[in-house]
Amino acid sequence: MKKLVIVHAGLSRPSSTGMLAEEIAHAVEAQVTNRGEGLEIGSVAVVELGRELATLMSTGVYGEALRAAIDEVCRADALVLATPVFNASYSGLFKMFIDALDKDGLTRVPVVIAATAGTPRHALVLEHAMRPLLSYLRAIVMPTAVFAATEDFGAREDLRRRVHRAAQELAGYLVDVRQAVAGFVPEEEDVAPRKANRVTDVDAGITDFRELLRGHDGNGRP
Repeated sequence: MKKLVIVHAGLSRPSSTGMLAEEIAHAVEAQVTNRGEGLEIGSVAVVELGRELATLMSTGVYGEALRAAIDEVCRADALVLATPVFNASYSGLFKMFIDALDKDGLTRVPVVIAATAGTPRHALVLEHAMRPLLSYLRAIVMPTAVFAATEDFGAREDLRRRVHRAAQELAGYLVDVRQAVAGFVPEEEDVAPRKANRVTDVDAGITDFRELLRGHDGNGRP
């Protein structure tokens, strides 16, 4: 049986960041189960390691709880990493935990990244901050990242679809990498009909560009 570990840096109890990460993890579990496999889920709440992380950063000494959490992460077959947004990036607490890992600890580990914030204006944190960080550490970051603003927890259907897609990607990678073309095999409900984009599909009311240039020598003079 493979193991999925949640790592979240939510501060409150209960934490919306933690709840989002758990929702993703249980969606992955459902997808893996549908493929005939089992999945064990573990969890690391980084807020509980704050004192030991501060000690590590100032003295280089690992506490027992921190070392156990790191071992849990390093033994995982896959991860869900979630952070609240602080000052338009991942939180300092989240980064401290990532910094505590061995530099090769996430190499080739499939990961779903997620973030929460009070406003959708922070949605790109996942792409300009978290994805580059995990790519630098050579993790295999799934194509779909899950962002949830406060208002998204009220619009459950939109959030559910994002969670479902990310879970599909990670489950496909866990069960059979060949099924996970670039990490994702879409189901019909996730794919919008593709519109034709052929050169011949030109609105008849638009003047042909060659006609617009007729009589000009290319120097702006007729």
